[in-house]
Amino acid sequence: MGKKQVLTVPGRYDQIKHIVQFVADGAIQAGLDEDAVFHVELCCDEACTNIIEHAYGGEDKGNILISYEVGADAFRIVIHDNGRTFNPASVPPPLPSSPPPDISPNHFIDQLKIGGLGIHFMRKLMDEVHFEFDPQTGNTLVMIKKFPK
Repeated sequence: MGKKQVLTVPGRYDQIKHIVQFVADGAIQAGLDEDAVFHVELCCDEACTNIIEHAYGGEDKGNILISYEVGADAFRIVIHDNGRTFNPASVPPPLPSSPPPDISPNHFIDQLKIGGLGIHFMRKLMDEVHFEFDPQTGNTLVMIKKFPK
């Protein structure tokens, strides 16, 4: 692995842009293409928003520590917090992309809600996503974006 870069910020929404820029700069330097950098940005934004909303239950209740490393074949991001734990398997999958035949499109659209897609985006846009929860040390999210072969 390459040199590890680390950033610690207060768990506030206004800090998410700093986190996203920090990781995007690293992804660009690592040689990820524009689409991959966007995926990294979106996933980091979603993860940090979830930390503030769900792990901490609001702003200024803890820090977010984020790091990245450039490896020979992948860009590895680690996000850590000391908030409440959760089971990612308990998050229901998003609704299907098109309405079932027995539901009108308008009713289907009404069922869609803002939120609840962060973990889905992470799993779809990153090559690997790992969650670790420890009551003593906190929560750790590892996201990996592999370099094209």
